[in-house]
Parts: sequence; structure tokens; C-alpha cells
Amino acid sequence: MAYSGLRILMDDLKKIIHGNHNPLFNNNPMILSERPQFEQLYQELDCIIQTLSDIHQHHRHHHHELETVGNLKKRLKDAAEEAQDIIDLYLSAVTVDFSDSEPASTSLHVSKTSLDLKNVMRSIESIKVEFMTIDMHNMKIDPTPRIDTRSPSRKMKPSMEEFVVGHDRDAEIVRDKLVEDTKQLSIVSIVGMGGIGKTTLAAKLFNDSFIKYHFHIRAWATVSQSYERKELMTQILESISVQQDHEKDNDFQLREKLHKNLIGRRYLIVIDDIWSIKVWDDLKVFFPHENTGSRILLTTRVNEVALHVKPHGFVHSLPCLTGEESWELLKQKVFHGDECPEWLIKHGMQIAEKCHGLPLSVVVMAGVLAEESMNHDLWEEIACSVSSYIFGDQSGCLATLALSYHHLPDHLRECFLYLGGFPEDFRFDIERLIWLWVAEGFIEEAGNRSLEDTAKANLMDLINRNLVIIAKRDEIGDVIACKLHDLVRELCVQKAKEEGLFLKIDSPTSSSQLLEGSTYEHRRIFTNQNVNFLNIPHSLIRTIRTLLSFHVSLHLLKSNPHSFVLLRVLDLRESRSRDSPQWLALLVHLRYLAIRCLGEFPNSICNLWSLQTLILINSRSKHIYLPSNITNLVNLRHLWSNSMFCLPCIEKPMNLHSISKVMLKNRIPKVQICFPNIKKLVLYNGFDFQICSNNFFPYLEDLELFCMGLKGHIAFPAILKKLSLIKCELPWSHMSIIQLLPNLEVLKLERNVFTTGRQWDASEQQFQQLKFLMLKDFDIKQWEASSTSFPCLKHLSVSWCKDLEEIPLEIGEIATLELIEIDTCNKSVVESVKRIKQEQDNEGNDELKIIVDGMELSFYSSQRGSSESE
Repeated sequence: MAYSGLRILMDDLKKIIHGNHNPLFNNNPMILSERPQFEQLYQELDCIIQTLSDIHQHHRHHHHELETVGNLKKRLKDAAEEAQDIIDLYLSAVTVDFSDSEPASTSLHVSKTSLDLKNVMRSIESIKVEFMTIDMHNMKIDPTPRIDTRSPSRKMKPSMEEFVVGHDRDAEIVRDKLVEDTKQLSIVSIVGMGGIGKTTLAAKLFNDSFIKYHFHIRAWATVSQSYERKELMTQILESISVQQDHEKDNDFQLREKLHKNLIGRRYLIVIDDIWSIKVWDDLKVFFPHENTGSRILLTTRVNEVALHVKPHGFVHSLPCLTGEESWELLKQKVFHGDECPEWLIKHGMQIAEKCHGLPLSVVVMAGVLAEESMNHDLWEEIACSVSSYIFGDQSGCLATLALSYHHLPDHLRECFLYLGGFPEDFRFDIERLIWLWVAEGFIEEAGNRSLEDTAKANLMDLINRNLVIIAKRDEIGDVIACKLHDLVRELCVQKAKEEGLFLKIDSPTSSSQLLEGSTYEHRRIFTNQNVNFLNIPHSLIRTIRTLLSFHVSLHLLKSNPHSFVLLRVLDLRESRSRDSPQWLALLVHLRYLAIRCLGEFPNSICNLWSLQTLILINSRSKHIYLPSNITNLVNLRHLWSNSMFCLPCIEKPMNLHSISKVMLKNRIPKVQICFPNIKKLVLYNGFDFQICSNNFFPYLEDLELFCMGLKGHIAFPAILKKLSLIKCELPWSHMSIIQLLPNLEVLKLERNVFTTGRQWDASEQQFQQLKFLMLKDFDIKQWEASSTSFPCLKHLSVSWCKDLEEIPLEIGEIATLELIEIDTCNKSVVESVKRIKQEQDNEGNDELKIIVDGMELSFYSSQRGSSESE
């Protein structure tokens, strides 16, 4: 079951029942005395979850039962939230009271707190009985899946009458693939988000005069989300004018007719709007695999479908329209080939621009403009309200995009809708988004896979479905930032509002009015406004679990902290309050905390035993000294700051998975002992640091060392994927150790990495997996390499290497190399990359890109030549 609140409740109950090595649980008599209640609740919920799993696994196609199940799940959600609130309030009271470090002023008066789960247990028992009744009823029903046979919307032989604008280059690329001189049947796929013009482009190609001439038979079928094999074969046969008997023809007869009409002929079949790999695997057997040069053209929103058939074909991702293309399409739709009056051009172009490159939005706005008079003031008014017209078109843009949402599996829905809470045009840092998802409880455990890895897989699934856009990749192509198309964000906001997932405060409207006007208890609030929570009644904010502020000023907890004791996620990075956050000690359920500090670590944080992620923005340029009792944070996985952490002599190892910029004090034990589970480590150190065995870091994948004079034998862990070395002053012999790392993909070497020797011979051994190599202010003069030294290298960056004489010519022969960047180096280095470029061009390799001092080499050369001639 995907509901995150129930997942968190079950996880919390397990920790309470089994202690979870937390002294506040293990030794607290008030928690021990209530364990029978916790165990009973856990058993009841576990029984319901198992019953639900059976219902969905075996009887998911009985729509009447699933509607009943949906209503019960809503009741279960409410009951679970009520139980979680009661339990968390009780835990807050007894753990804060039990802690000796807490001042009396923050006590929650445990003597007045009791754990009363009787009413909620009665509700859960009733829900369990109803679920079991449904399951027993379903066991008597034939479990054979029933396919929805409702006819999908058809587009038989798309008309050429509709004017098609934009994607001209895309049409050319796809057309070339359709008619290329290969005889075997191949599949060409067009992928992209809903409304981007996949079907329109396919129709443009379907009706292209050369395509008509090239193929003997052309057929069109639309699959859509409700797929039925017989219906699709019927569409194809009708498309090529084959007679059928709809009542008598069965699947076998239809398949025989289809095969008879396609065999021996060069055919083009367009299969529009396919959503599932299983559907394709079912369809592909229909089509003869002869060497006639036949083609199948697929359109899909799901990259996974296109990639599944890629071994036999070509995948083309369709981009958004440019501003010029959007304006051209708008003109054609409104004026049908006539000129646009000059006084309307400015506002018409504004309207086109605000459609954000989505053809469907342009068509919607063209319909609005076509119904209005060609009046300057009216077009100006419409230009100011484009979003309201697009979002108000319930049967257009949002309805089209909503198909993608409804096709999402349960475990992705909350992850997706959560993105709508962030500001417009927000660029998501992947790492922090994943930490938030984990803290919110959206991520289910999957075998031995970490929660973060599962969360990243979820994100890549949303990208694969063209619901999330990649905004930035790192040096080896991994996604590090993403964003939402404006219309997709609006879909998130709309659906999240229907589900009551969060409340957005993004206008000057009174926050009290928003809170009072909602039909849901508020679990999550996203705000970019200056909200004074001190003036809001406790009853309206007592259930808040998440508070993310994107505003510089937020009056929150100082005077009324008890109203927020249930918080799990608190992000106040933008709030510049100078108050000492001692009230944080009350928020024992926090899993994610991001705040500003004044260079000192708030000691109250060390009481937050549930904390998984801690982000500290240091408002002063000084180090943050971590207290020795930071090891109390037994669940802390990620510790990040814009300043350097100074770690004291800690009492026991930490469970950290990632830490940024940590400096170890001289009395600290070996870093391996401090962080046995570390995966990402940025270590600054000014004294002797040794890695004696790669077994000390069994999980370390990303390591940055800024250490003056490492001594002793260094044995980097074999699992390492990314390595940055700065001022380490290692002997050159250690380069052979680095070269032998079997999984290393990124290597950055900067400033005095090695102590002796100014010649690097990289031809003796091979960097097996290296994709990115950076040399910055690297003290070498001569560099030798062969084409096999870096067999997987994609990107080479060399900067400020003022003594380096040249880049080895053999580097240009690496088949995988895509980019060489040179910045502030000797003229001889520039000349060497020119020779590399010339040599590769002569061999027909025009894919290699070389950038010198920020300019691409061809442009750089022409600029340099013109300046020298002058």
C-alpha cells in the first residue's frame, strides 16, 4: 500500500516495540508500560495491509469492489493519521520530560499526558472487518482479469487539412529513419510529454507525400490507456479498408486477415499513444518480419517503452517548440495564413511565449483568440491572463497531462504531487529532493537497496515518463537537478489539492483564511509568503507535519513551539532569524531539518533522535564545531553545511551516509571508525591521515580529500566511483594505485597532488571505467598516454596547468571521447588540441567538441586568426 502515513506509522511502531537502540525508548518506563497497546495496533494494521495486498493482487479488475476499497482506504488513512498524532504527542511528552537536558520551561507536562487509543482502535477494527469481508467475497469471483474493452479514441488516417507548424527538423530526422535503406522491419519511436505534439508529428509524417510513395500500405491505430487486442487489430484493418465481420471475427481470424494483407508488402504502421511494454510485447507478433523495409512508428510518453524496442529501432525525443515556432503556430491557427495585424504582434508574441513551448497550449490560446475580436486592448488583457485560460481548459491541456498522472503506479503518486508545492520555475537539487522524499515516508524499503537509491529510481521513473525534466547533469551524465514544466506543475497543484496532500500559501491572502477554508487537516504547508503563525489558532496548525518556507522572514515557533511538536520536515533555510533555536529540542519527530545558524551548532539538535537529514546554513564565515554528543542522533544519515564541520573526539561511530567538508581534530580516532557506513565524504585535514585498507570503507563511492601531506600507504576502496585529490602531496607511485581502481568514473586532480616528478606516463596501465578526468593547476610538464589508457573517457578538462607542454595526440583517438576543455594553459597546449581536432576531422569524427578558454575551437581559431592578422 502506497499511503506514506501508514508506512511511517508502522515503521515507528516497530522502533518503539523493539527499542531501536534508542535510550529514550529502551529505558523509559512510560513507554515500556504502553508497549502492549503499540503491539496490538501494529498487529491490527499489519493484518489490514496483508488483506489489502491480497485484494489488489488477485482482484484488481473488479471495479465495484475497488471503489469500496477506495472508500475504506480513505477511512484507514484518517484512522492512521489520528493514531499517529496520539502516539507522537505522547512520545513528545514522555521523551522531552525524560531528558535531563531539557529546561523545565519547555516541559510538555507528561503527568497530564496519557495514551488513549481506544476510539481509534475501534475504528481500525471495524475497517479490518470490512476489508476481510471484501476479500472473502472476492474469493468466490472468477479472478480472470477483465480487460477494459471500451474503445479508445480513434484517429484513422489523420487528415492533411490541419496545418502543422514546428518540429521541422524533428520531422526530417524521423522521416530519414523511416525510409532509410535497411530491409529488416524496424521500429521508430517518438517520445515526449503529453501535449508536446507527438501525434501531430506522426500525422505529419503519415501524410507526407514521399512517405505515401515509399510505403505500399499505411495504417494508423491508437492504443491509449485502455488496450484491447481485438480493438487494435480492428483499427488497423479498417485503416487499410479490409472488410470485417465485427460479431463473428475472433482474435485468430483478425490476426490472419492482418497477416494476409501485410505479407510481402512494405508497410508503415503508426501505433499512437502506447503506454506499456507488455502491450508492445503483445502487439509485435502481429506484424510480419520480412525484409521488405517495413516500419512501425510508435508514439509514447514513456521512455521505457521506446527503449524496450530500441535494439530494433530508433528513439527520438521531441522537444518543446521554440518561441518563434510557438508564434508561427499561433498565427496559423488564428489567421489561417493571413498576416497578423501589426498592432497585435507584440501581445500575440507574448501569448505564444507564455505557452512555454507546448503546442497543445498554443492551440488552446488560438481557440480563445479566434473567438474574440482583433482588439489591441483585448489581446493585451488576454496576454496578462494566459495561464488562467490554459489551466481553465478542463478538457484540453490539464486533461491530457492528467492521463500521465492517472497512469502512475501508487508508489510514485505522492512523490510526483509533492513537487507541486515548490515555487514556479524551481530547480530541484536531486540529492535534497531525495532526502525530503525519504523523510516524508514516500519511499518503501526494497530488499537490500537503500532508501535513497530507491528514491532516485522513483525520480528516474518520473523522468522516464516525461513528467519531470532534467535540468542539469554532472560530468558523467548523472542527473543532479530537475524541474517541472509549468503545466505539469499546475497539474501537481490541482491533484495535490484534491488529495489534500499539502496547502500552498503563495499569495498575500491571509494564511488564517486559507487554513480555515480548507476541508482537510493540514499535514504539509509550503509557503513563499511572510506568514505569522503566532496569530493562528493552535487548533488550525496542530496537525502540521511539514513546513517548507521559501521566504526570508517567517515568524514561527519561538513563542508557541507546542503547536508544532508533530513536525517531521522543517526547512527554514531562507528565514534569517537571529533567535537561538532552543525550541528545537521539542521537535523530537523531526526527520529533516534545514536552518540558518550563527556559526555555532545548536546543542538542542542533539535531542532529535529521529533526525535523518541536517542542513546548516552558516551565516558567518567560520567553522561549525560539532558537539561530542552528536552521536545521540542515531538515525542521522546526511550532514551538510556551506561551512566546514570540526568533529571532536566522538563517543561512538555515527551512521552517516554523507557528510560535507569535515575536519577532524588531532585527538580524533581514525576516520574509518567515525563513519563506518559513509558513502560520500568530503574531508579536510591538516595532519597525518592514513587509509590502511580498502576494507575500512566498504560503501564509500564518492571521496574528496583536501589534505596537506598524506603519509603512509593509501589503499582506496575498490567500490570508489568518484575521487578528488587536492594538495595531498602523495608520491607519484600512488598514481598506479588510482589507475587500478576498477569502478572509478570521475578523477579530479588539483594543486600539488603529488610531491615529486613532473612527468606522467599513463600508457603503462589502464583506467578501466574513467569517464571524466580533470587536471587543475596540476604540476606536470610532460604527459604521455596511449589510446587505450582511458578506454571509456568522455570528458577531459585541463585548466591552469601552465607548465604542461601538450595534450597527447593519442587522447583524440579514444572512441568514447566527446569533449576536451582547455582553460588558461600554454599556447603549446592549445596547438596540441588543434592538431587533435584536425586529425579527428580528417578521419570523419566530427562529434568531438573542443573548447578553449570558453569558446569552441573552430570559433576560437577564427577569432585568433583575425586578431593576429590585424
